[in-house]
Amino acid sequence: MTIYLDHAATTPIRPEVREAMLPYLGESFGNPSSIHQFGRTVRMAMDRAREQVAGGLNAEPGQIIFTSGGTEADNLALMGVATAYSEQGKKHIITSRIEHHAILDTCRFMERMGFEVTYIPVDRTGLVDVEALKKAIRSTTALISVMYGNNEVGTLQPIEEIGQIARERGVLFHTDAVQAFGMEEIDVKKLPVDLLSVSSHKINGPKGAGALYVSKNVKLVPRAFGGSQERRRRAGTENVPGIVGFGKAAEIAAAKRTEHRKQMLELRETLIGELARERVNFVINGHPKRFLPHILNVSFPGTETETMLMNLDLEGVACASGSACTSGTLEVSHVLEAMDLSDELTRSAIRFSFGWGNTLEEMRRTAMITARIVRRLTIE
Repeated sequence: MTIYLDHAATTPIRPEVREAMLPYLGESFGNPSSIHQFGRTVRMAMDRAREQVAGGLNAEPGQIIFTSGGTEADNLALMGVATAYSEQGKKHIITSRIEHHAILDTCRFMERMGFEVTYIPVDRTGLVDVEALKKAIRSTTALISVMYGNNEVGTLQPIEEIGQIARERGVLFHTDAVQAFGMEEIDVKKLPVDLLSVSSHKINGPKGAGALYVSKNVKLVPRAFGGSQERRRRAGTENVPGIVGFGKAAEIAAAKRTEHRKQMLELRETLIGELARERVNFVINGHPKRFLPHILNVSFPGTETETMLMNLDLEGVACASGSACTSGTLEVSHVLEAMDLSDELTRSAIRFSFGWGNTLEEMRRTAMITARIVRRLTIE
């Protein structure tokens, strides 16, 4: 029996999503930019998907730019805005120290290109220091980028408060909502955000599809050239099967969000309760109240992350140490380091992340297996 608890890395495709994609892997093969009926048929399917993704955010379809995923959406938001507003002398960006590498690596690249970046600290629960953020804003600040919910520890940021600060200071605000989309209620008509990134494969859709929401009147210089696709903001023939699947996944996620969220909380609470019942020493990392329900980051003092992961995998439990984009490395999580946790906690942390298909029985079995491994490793 195998148990998949790495849904924050990627999720299985729902059968309904796969069915929606199939025609566009077969008879409906036209290029959406073609004006003949083959192209028009595909264009209509893509327009429908745009409406479905927009519906999950309460956005207008025209505000959605399809990308290859969350990473490209983040890159386009940062580099597109910074380039557009640098002509006005705005060459300063603010972000947090616990962002996904799609943000942090882009910021470091932009620093080499002459931009200035301020990295805001977080507290021991992973919450951004809002006062430090306020103080960091300058007349040359073009953009603030703070993620909606952290992909490693699940901490939810005060997005509305940060957005209001940005609005008051005349600064654009971007949030990476890849982990929050489909889990949290996101209404861009109420939320003070100017740009927002989402991804298909985190909500039981296919890999290779994502989107960037861009509010009206935001200047954005494209990062890809060679065509007029996506309102001239992202050139290149679109990944039609992926986009259609993304649309269907977004529609399902929106319809099932409340129920899904409740289920994820129950799974999380059950795993925590069962670990406590097993009487193993563990520490939960992240905010105790403001968290994404499908992410649980736990440290097991006296063990090593890599050894734990290998043993769990041998026992049929798939989980992670943090972001899948950095797996395979022996580096300590930059998120846990930024939270200023002890070496004992940062070097023994495991991320369990839940999703569609997981059961309460799997949580009980995972706790039993984990406890057995912890006892063996700490005795040794």
